[in-house]
Amino acid sequence: TKSLVKFVRCSARTVTFQKGFVNLLENRQNATPGLRPAEDTVCFSDRRQGGAVQKTGLSGQPYLWARLDRKPNKQAEKRFKKYQHSYKSCKGFTWNVEEDFKTVPETWIPAHRVKHHNGHPVPDDHGHIPGWVPVDKDNKQYCWHSSVVDYDVGAALVLRPSSDDENRLEIAAVPLADLQEQTLELIGTNVNGNPYGLGSKKQPVHCLVSHGSIRIRNPPPVDFHQLCSWLQESPEGRVEGIVWHCNDGTLVKVHRHHLGLRWPDGDTCFGTRPVVIRVDGTVDAYNNSKDLFTSFCALNGHCFSRLQDIQFEL
Repeated sequence: TKSLVKFVRCSARTVTFQKGFVNLLENRQNATPGLRPAEDTVCFSDRRQGGAVQKTGLSGQPYLWARLDRKPNKQAEKRFKKYQHSYKSCKGFTWNVEEDFKTVPETWIPAHRVKHHNGHPVPDDHGHIPGWVPVDKDNKQYCWHSSVVDYDVGAALVLRPSSDDENRLEIAAVPLADLQEQTLELIGTNVNGNPYGLGSKKQPVHCLVSHGSIRIRNPPPVDFHQLCSWLQESPEGRVEGIVWHCNDGTLVKVHRHHLGLRWPDGDTCFGTRPVVIRVDGTVDAYNNSKDLFTSFCALNGHCFSRLQDIQFEL
């Protein structure tokens, strides 16, 4: 991210960044742009341990996994940075995965596309090994992740476009089976400074957003300067960034920080959209599980003029 910010502060490098980005998208037809929400990635899958699928409780229903990158310890990171500084590249650097990296939970697994060598996952160019850990309800580190999932009922709280009004969002209790193998973002009161203004310290509000579910209706041209102008001046441009979904499966992401722009920066396009609550069922169904589900269930069918106006005490 720091190197990309430098690109936009030097005119010669800006041209290089612009041409490379434009060429990348022009070579992939019909790219569909979508909004980028906050920064806590999760996925739903069968619970795995040691790479093998294990049907853990509830007939092996999908389980919530949180992103956890395995990072080098201080000594290894210092050695890695020294090598990068000397050779202006990370190519040729040798890692000892067993000794150079911080410990992770036994349930941790590497991400799907991580390369392996001699049975060990290979770090990426940043010295990290992307991976996942299952979200258990008793793990305090992931209490906000856990608050949006109810394994007993078999549902998760998801923010998505409303099915009957494209201008409106909805928070719904979605069956876990419908989220199988998806990746999503956790947003809310206690995530990344809460740029969308959800909830409060007294009543935290969190939910999940499926990647690619929120589309930009009038995207800007794929041009460096027009992108900058759109992100700063357009009401629809009050977003963290854009992800282009290309026909060949390639994802191209531009974050405001890549263009030297602040985030958050005032009200967001996401937080000011109207929202309806669609958490159906009886309050009793959630009494033995999650306070958040119970609160949303009591609001079923209620509309708020803005996402950030959601409150449980009406």
